[in-house]
Amino acid sequence: MPTKPNSGLFKRNTPIAGEAEAIELAKQGDPDAFSQLYALHKRRVYTLCLRMLGNVSEAEDMTQEAFLHLFRKIGSFRGESAFSTWLHRLTVNLVLMQLRKKGLQLVSLEETINPGEEDTPRRDFGSRDMQLAGSVDRVTLERAVAALPPGYRMVFVLHDVEGFEHNEIATMLECSTGNSKSQLHKARLKLRELLHSPEQLPPVPEGASGKKEAVQ
Repeated sequence: MPTKPNSGLFKRNTPIAGEAEAIELAKQGDPDAFSQLYALHKRRVYTLCLRMLGNVSEAEDMTQEAFLHLFRKIGSFRGESAFSTWLHRLTVNLVLMQLRKKGLQLVSLEETINPGEEDTPRRDFGSRDMQLAGSVDRVTLERAVAALPPGYRMVFVLHDVEGFEHNEIATMLECSTGNSKSQLHKARLKLRELLHSPEQLPPVPEGASGKKEAVQ
């Protein structure tokens, strides 16, 4: 089965040397192999948790939970997608489960697209936003994403960062596809607004980004 390419704003790293061997050894229960996988992926998993949760302490706890879950579930990895993609999906599902346990509404039910407008011209809310995909400082963009309202940030991270399709996001967040598209559209508008005044943005959360670089 071909791997779906990541279409997010943040360019994902290429496969890591030694990862395949570590995965096979980890499936056999090798503790050193698990340690190697943790070292290879902990930063990206933590960054994903932080982007979704917006809280350093909760992101640290969820990162540990993700790797504990990985320890139990690695035998189910079949290589049908990149390991990082599989691990990120596992992490996303854990974060969403945790948020639901806390009774948080993941998206606003008021942000749906009016179904009565089907016969009128409309913008494609799910298309790639070239205004946000140009040469934007990564750290500045991270700060802007962190400043988004939780519902907007969730959909933006899942679609524009992680590359999930709207139908997948709708299933994850238990909302309609139109709701997901509308949330993304409003998140992008809010991001543009925030990026116009970067000096007013809060500091980027610890560990959310590394060196400054152009967004790909």
